[in-house]
Amino acid sequence: MNIIFLTLTNIKSLNDSNIYTDLLAEFVKNKHRVYVVTSAERRNKRDTHVIHEGNCTILEVRTGNIQQTNIAEKGISTVLLENQYKKAIMKFFCSVQFDLILYSTPPITLARVIEYLKKRDNAKAYLMLKDIFPQNAVDLGMFSKKGMKGLLYKMFRKKEKNLYRQSDYIGCMSLANVDYLLRNNPELQTSAVEVCPNSIALRSIEKDETRIREIRNKFGIPLNKTVFLYGGNLGKPQGIDFLIDCLRANADNACAYFVIAGSGTEYCRLKRYFDIENPVNARLFSFLPKDDYDALANSCDVGLIFLDRRFTIPNFPSRLLSYMQASMPVLAATDLNTDLGKVIENGNFGLWCCSDDVCRFSKHVNRLCDIELRKVMGDNARHYLENNYTSEKTYDIIMNHFN
Repeated sequence: MNIIFLTLTNIKSLNDSNIYTDLLAEFVKNKHRVYVVTSAERRNKRDTHVIHEGNCTILEVRTGNIQQTNIAEKGISTVLLENQYKKAIMKFFCSVQFDLILYSTPPITLARVIEYLKKRDNAKAYLMLKDIFPQNAVDLGMFSKKGMKGLLYKMFRKKEKNLYRQSDYIGCMSLANVDYLLRNNPELQTSAVEVCPNSIALRSIEKDETRIREIRNKFGIPLNKTVFLYGGNLGKPQGIDFLIDCLRANADNACAYFVIAGSGTEYCRLKRYFDIENPVNARLFSFLPKDDYDALANSCDVGLIFLDRRFTIPNFPSRLLSYMQASMPVLAATDLNTDLGKVIENGNFGLWCCSDDVCRFSKHVNRLCDIELRKVMGDNARHYLENNYTSEKTYDIIMNHFN
């Protein structure tokens, strides 16, 4: 099969591991031909171009800035994306007939590209739903359902429904996602919506005590404390105010040490806290090369996940998988609508609290300072990953519709 994948994720090679490249590599491994269409944002100063890599062809399309920019530029660039992708596909992939169109949210503004490819090639369309927009923007106060912001909401809600309409199948990250989607979009056929979770290719990660000591010394992290790591986006969805409250509440905890590594629109707020209050048991890193971050992550003890308590949509962060890959227990602080906490606790590979309960978060921190509990939960995390969240399993779910 010829498969085209439409994404905003910056993909330069299938050797770079993430939830999308690992899945696409699985298609290549199974003798399919993969074509990726991705964004080359204006800030990178690169024209539209093609990268060839074996049975994978990557088309980077010059677009406006979409990631880590202000909401006005992000909105305009997202709306323009549809025509930019379509023109690039017509120019560079005019002679390729596609059998399957894969795409994820965000963005929701590619419906006309999908419609064009379906009509041109008689292809099937599979949406991997990773983000429910514009409702998530409403939850965080960025949009409203009334006034001027209400007009934006209605415009994007119309585009969201059009994207669903163009999709032959919709794969959701969890059962809560499936239930939410069907409840709020009753026109969708139940048979077209299924669980197709975030997944990665399994890799062996050895815990080398000598290497752990080297890495902790390199980054100035204590050897005698339980290290809690948050790595990833630091934006509004993560509820940074609650994260800061948790750091404050545990500032005198003699057993725990917190490492925050990431970037995003709320990074400056977090940095102000570190600059002013100078917590002795926490470190903040704005950017680390991938090799350094991976080494740091593998030397930590517990993975942290934060989601803003205001969410009414059930998010399921892919960050979870990297913690599970490294056999790390997970401490998640989220809203009440996601089933992430239920999955973690039912699988016995971590602890959960609502992201407005600092007291319970702190109690969980103390529990996870127990090395025996961490060992059991860490092993459970790895086993749960192997049984549920591998790219091979996701590949099978998608291909089940085409075999």
